[in-house]
Amino acid sequence: MKKKIILVGTTWPFRSGGITTFNERLTKALIDNGDEVINYTFSLQYPSFLFPGKTQFSDQPAPEGLDIRIKVNSVNPFNWLAVGREIKRLKPDLLLLRYWTPFMAPCLGTIARIARKNRHTEVIAIADNIIPHEKHFFDNTLTRYFTQSCNGFVTMSRAVLNDLKSLNPRAPMVFTPHPLYDIFGKIVSREKALKRLKLSPDYRYLLFFGFIRDYKGLDWLLEALGDEKLRRFPFKLIIAGEFYTSPEKYMQIINRKNLTNHIELRIGFIDDQDVANYFGAADMVVQPYKSATQSGVTQIAFNYNKPMLVTDVGGLAEMIPHGKVGYVVKPGPEAIADAIFDFYSNDRSDFFTANVIAEKEKFSWGTMVETIEIVLNNIYNKRN
Repeated sequence: MKKKIILVGTTWPFRSGGITTFNERLTKALIDNGDEVINYTFSLQYPSFLFPGKTQFSDQPAPEGLDIRIKVNSVNPFNWLAVGREIKRLKPDLLLLRYWTPFMAPCLGTIARIARKNRHTEVIAIADNIIPHEKHFFDNTLTRYFTQSCNGFVTMSRAVLNDLKSLNPRAPMVFTPHPLYDIFGKIVSREKALKRLKLSPDYRYLLFFGFIRDYKGLDWLLEALGDEKLRRFPFKLIIAGEFYTSPEKYMQIINRKNLTNHIELRIGFIDDQDVANYFGAADMVVQPYKSATQSGVTQIAFNYNKPMLVTDVGGLAEMIPHGKVGYVVKPGPEAIADAIFDFYSNDRSDFFTANVIAEKEKFSWGTMVETIEIVLNNIYNKRN
């Protein structure tokens, strides 16, 4: 049955990143399903002093075929009331909310509470995180305010599902894996990728990709690369992304471990058209996270048929069958170094790649749409 849906979350004019990319791709999948979808994005997402990157905004044109309305101010309570009343009047069948940080809880929770007063609109949150990676004393209070405003939830890791059960145990909620990020262009051969990125074909390459935050464990990876047993292999680490934390400690490790000649620094925001090149150049994608729920980088790697090395934290291990499509290792430099050594010394690339191609079939956007419908039907059944 065709539904009228309003999706509140980050889309253009904000830069492509995990959440923006997800929301725009999900919107297209819902439209393909026959639904009418309106995107309510932010007029102000973060005050500039709270944003760690260089800019929040895209220099690309708006995506075609999407109804994007710049409406929501994350820090203005009067705006939340106005947006909530507007959605209440529009009476969508479903209000979809993307939730990833307690900072957004007052804004999104207030909009949801007002909108559902029309006794028609159901509210489902797609929850990336419930317990944030970088914690504050007020997180639980804000998150509880948000979760109590929702009728149901979709999560992309079982860890988040378990966190939600402690906050809103009676609400319908379903886990489904994060779908593939399949919007960054076709697979690029290693030869073409290296040429475009001006990288030497004399080396093999590992890839650390995306925004650089402390919880993502780049320091562990750099410490691991200092392991003497890895020096026999002619490979380099590509670090491709923008620092959302001070780069000083990472540069200190590079210098202390004499890694300068083993690192390719490509620091800054990676434009969409360059994503395929970085993954095309890589033998394996490394995610040495200290905490995690799920990761969009994993789903880009799957899309480009790349083996992965992840630490056994949060929901990452759910996505990566150990020894089949890559490695799930204990957190810390030693285990990371051992996995990299095994990968190159035993030439695991072809074996892992073949398994990635088979494994990725389960990560479809159609499954995400079906999961949202399952939660919505469970809400209806619970009410009746």
